[in-house]
Amino acid sequence: MKRISWAACGLLISAPAFAHAFLDGAIPRVGSVIPTAPAEVQLHFTQGVEPDFSKIEVTDDAGASVVAGAAHSVRDKTNFAVPIKQLAPGNYTVIWHATSVDTHKTQGKFHFTVGP
Repeated sequence: MKRISWAACGLLISAPAFAHAFLDGAIPRVGSVIPTAPAEVQLHFTQGVEPDFSKIEVTDDAGASVVAGAAHSVRDKTNFAVPIKQLAPGNYTVIWHATSVDTHKTQGKFHFTVGP
């Protein structure tokens, strides 16, 4: 019987996977047309995010911010939300920057529309 060295065993055991906090869903949904404006934009990530190092910005067509307060965790660190002002019908852009609990950074943006 052959002996396997401890070093060889170490190569056979996979290291833990380091993940990033990717956007997994949003309210309002990415690209959606909604009849009434929400009170906040909520993002759901595949991994927890650090609120102090993450950001959600929501802007109107002119690029003006419609954020009405600080972003915060909702229920747990995978749900992150920001309150927004009362929105008029129109197109809005959500720009997010997330630092996951394992310190990896991700970012992205999407659009939604309020109105018919």
